Amino acid sequence: MNKYIERIYNGIIKENPTFVIMLGMCPTLATTTSAINGFGMGVATTAVLIFSNMLIAALRNIIPEKVRIPAYVVVIASLVTIVDLLMQAFAPRDLYNALGIYIPLIVVNCIIMGRAEAYAAKHAPLLSAFDGIGMGIGFTCALTIIGFCRELIGAGSVFGYTIIPDDFHVGIFVMAPGAFLVLACLTALQNKLKAPSATNLTKEERAKKKLAGEPEGCTGNCQSCMLHAEEIVEKKIELKKADCPKTDAVSDREGGNR
Repeated sequence: MNKYIERIYNGIIKENPTFVIMLGMCPTLATTTSAINGFGMGVATTAVLIFSNMLIAALRNIIPEKVRIPAYVVVIASLVTIVDLLMQAFAPRDLYNALGIYIPLIVVNCIIMGRAEAYAAKHAPLLSAFDGIGMGIGFTCALTIIGFCRELIGAGSVFGYTIIPDDFHVGIFVMAPGAFLVLACLTALQNKLKAPSATNLTKEERAKKKLAGEPEGCTGNCQSCMLHAEEIVEKKIELKKADCPKTDAVSDREGGNR
C-alpha cells in the first residue's frame, strides 16, 4: 500500500482517534447533539490537524527539544484562531453558536497534540499532512455517526430533515447522558464485530505486546499502564547512568593522551 494512502487508512480505520484510541472525548460527547454539529466540529479539527502537522514537521529540526511542547501549543493556537475567525465569518450562524467554546478548545485537543508529538515531529511535512488528513477524516466520521444516532433517536431528524414523528422521540439522547449511551453502544457493536479497537488486538499484536511486557490491549486498569510507563523511564535512566562512567573514562583517557 502506498505510504500516503496508508496514513489515511490508518487514521480512518486502524487508529481511529475516537473509536480506537479514544482521544478527544470532550468535543466528541459535547458537540454531537446533531449530525451537522458533529460534522462541523470534525471539519474544523481536521483543518487544524493538517496544517499543524505540516508546520511542526517543517520546523522539527529548528524547534529546541526542551521547548517543543510550548512551541507546538503556539502553532496550534495560531491555527485555531484562524479557523475560529473563518467560521465566525463564513459558517452558518446556528452551527457556530452551537459549537461555541469548543472551537477555541481545539487548542488542547489530545488528538492534535498527540499527532504533533508522536508523528509530525519525526516525519516529513507531506507525510505528516496525510497523517492529519487521515486522523481528521476518522474523527469527522466518528463525530458525524454519533451525532446522526443521537439526532435521529432524540429529535427524530437527520441534518434537519424530520423522519420520526414527535411522539416517538427519546429526548435523553440529545442530552448529556445520550452521548455516553450512544458511544457505549457503538463501542459494544465494534467489539462484537471484532473491529479495530483498544481491546480488539490481532494475535500478532498480542504476541508483540507480550514479548515487550506490555498489557495486551486496554484492561480498564489505567494505573497498570502508568506503572509500566514509569518502569520504562526508570530503565532508560539506569541505562544512561550505566553509560556515563564509560563516557567519563574515555574522556579522561583522551585528556591524558593529550
